[in-house]
Amino acid sequence: MLVGKIFCAAMACVFCFFGLSLFAHAANPPDAPKVILIQNATILTVSHGTIEHGSILIKDGKIAEVGKSIKAPKDAQVFDADGQYVIPGIIDCHSHIAIDGSVNEGSISVSSMANTADVLNPDDIDIYRDLAGGVTVANILHGSANPIGGQTIVIKLRWGQPASKLPFEGAVPGIKFALGENPKRSGFSLPGQPKRYPATRMGVEETIRTAFAEARDYKKSWDDYDKRVAAGDKSAIPPRRNLQLDPLVEVLEGKRYVHAHCYREDEILMLLRVAKEFGFKVRTLQHVLEGYKVADEIAASGAGASTFSDWWAYKVEAYDAIPYNAALMTRRGVIVSVNSDDAEEATHLNQEAAKTMKYGGLTHDEALKLVTLNPAIQLGIDKRVGTIDVGKDADLVIYNHDPLSAYAVVQKTLIDGRVYFDRQRDIAERPALEKEKKELTEKEKKADEKKAGEKKPGEEKPQDKPKPPQAEAVSGGAL
Repeated sequence: MLVGKIFCAAMACVFCFFGLSLFAHAANPPDAPKVILIQNATILTVSHGTIEHGSILIKDGKIAEVGKSIKAPKDAQVFDADGQYVIPGIIDCHSHIAIDGSVNEGSISVSSMANTADVLNPDDIDIYRDLAGGVTVANILHGSANPIGGQTIVIKLRWGQPASKLPFEGAVPGIKFALGENPKRSGFSLPGQPKRYPATRMGVEETIRTAFAEARDYKKSWDDYDKRVAAGDKSAIPPRRNLQLDPLVEVLEGKRYVHAHCYREDEILMLLRVAKEFGFKVRTLQHVLEGYKVADEIAASGAGASTFSDWWAYKVEAYDAIPYNAALMTRRGVIVSVNSDDAEEATHLNQEAAKTMKYGGLTHDEALKLVTLNPAIQLGIDKRVGTIDVGKDADLVIYNHDPLSAYAVVQKTLIDGRVYFDRQRDIAERPALEKEKKELTEKEKKADEKKAGEKKPGEEKPQDKPKPPQAEAVSGGAL
């Protein structure tokens, strides 16, 4: 994630040259067709099998009909997908794209008042790149610097639309928790500043427990106030509003989902015990690399697991991770998804899901569910997306090969029945974009040269900085 952010920052000037042309197409003018027919495709519905030489009729952004013999209505835009494959849009249950600035508010151990929805960046080029990989929905998470982090939001990758159009309408909001090395800030400190609490795993547990004890008392004070008001008590004074505890009360009331970063089996069980103690549910365990060790307990709790396909041993707490994790948890009854946690990884989540067929023997349909239906269930949006069924949002991806093949390349990505990525159009526009970039770069270069050649009256040439002493002078020649 860090490498990707550094790269994006370094290339920001380059990508801004591409923005105008891309936005012009992505904005989807009002006269975009209300009716689309995709025909002659192999349709992988995820919910009710595969339809060979099938068609999908889309009306007003919804799937109106799915079958073999669908006639194109008058004025419908027709996509001939002969020899191609259509799947539901890919859903990434752990993403950090489209955030303006840092993903962490790491100054305190409980930052539940911070909200990623406030800093959505619709201009993040990773939105477009992930669309090119077939991703249509992403769960935008706060980072893992805190035992209880900031609030999260589910978005649709509507590239070219303003930030207000990105959120997935009606999706339950979430909050990020984190366990292990990240929230205890292993190896992290700032010069001249005291180390932030907690610094141990037991401190992480205590921080979460204390926060919910306070939230429970805060909730009770509001419940008591509401009862007094309902009884006609005009002298009742409302409790003081606490923006840090409000989201935790929503968790207690089941109105906000908990997405918890975790690795080791002991900390997974710890959080499940704390959740049971305070009467809330953990919606997803994120990463959950040792989930295979406690799969039965995870299944019994009702928590979902959103994991990597085959990342392991990149730090101490990831040493026991195995590529069979997703398959083993699936076999024990856990709802499992495969996520990215990285903008580049998200561009080939179809291939990440396919790895579970090799590592664990999942079937083709089971593997495909890991990036479609299962994350939709985990995010509570499966009534709208995740499968190709009549009445659902027309979030679809068209591939030139079986989507679980390493040779599969996205041809089109549709969200709400609108084409947000078209590979052929993208390729056709590249020469013009390259020409535009070259012209703007040359213009910028000339402007810099002109500025450098202009000297203001009375302006003196800056003094050269003194050169550092030679090594011999500093160390007497002994290095």
